[in-house]
Amino acid sequence: MDFDKIKTAMEELDEDTLLAEMKKAAASNGDAEAALEACREGMEGVGRLFDEGEYFVGDLIFAGEIMTEAVDIIKPVLTAGSGENAGRLIICTVREDLHDIGKNIVKALLEAGGFDVLDLGTDVAPETVVETAKREGIRIIVLSGVLTMALESMADTVKAFESAGMRGDVRIIVGGAPVNDASGRQTGADAWTQSPQKTVGICREWSREIRA
Repeated sequence: MDFDKIKTAMEELDEDTLLAEMKKAAASNGDAEAALEACREGMEGVGRLFDEGEYFVGDLIFAGEIMTEAVDIIKPVLTAGSGENAGRLIICTVREDLHDIGKNIVKALLEAGGFDVLDLGTDVAPETVVETAKREGIRIIVLSGVLTMALESMADTVKAFESAGMRGDVRIIVGGAPVNDASGRQTGADAWTQSPQKTVGICREWSREIRA
């Protein structure tokens, strides 16, 4: 597989090439996750070109659409590879943020890793996350965001668990464009990362600890 070709096709919004390459990845053994990572890197390029004024809002919308198509092609292959039942978790994009591309990539990899993922969608209020976790008995929470203001919503969600007396019952990981060591720590989350693969690894470790 030529993963640079996938990355470039995503960055250049070359839908035909991107989807053709993703179908090749789906048909081969062991290339699905790497192909998805190449798509993610291509999306980073799309964001950079938007910041530089080369792309416009319409281009971002189109990028999101073809990225969703690419994930849909590869997702069955990723999910089919999951043998272990790693338990349930919640994923969502936090309040005041409508971006879901990064969330959907992480969701696909989590499902491939054996998780039963309850996706609450985008622009999700802290209270909704807490109420759902309590009702469903879920102890791992994955919070996503792209906008800088998402950091405040992530912190508010952590505080909502504290106010509900549930902070000690859950593990919370935050991720997305504005998250780094400093900002991640300020949210009060248990872990933070921009890597979908690392997110899966952390959640799997937590799942083993919770069930031990």
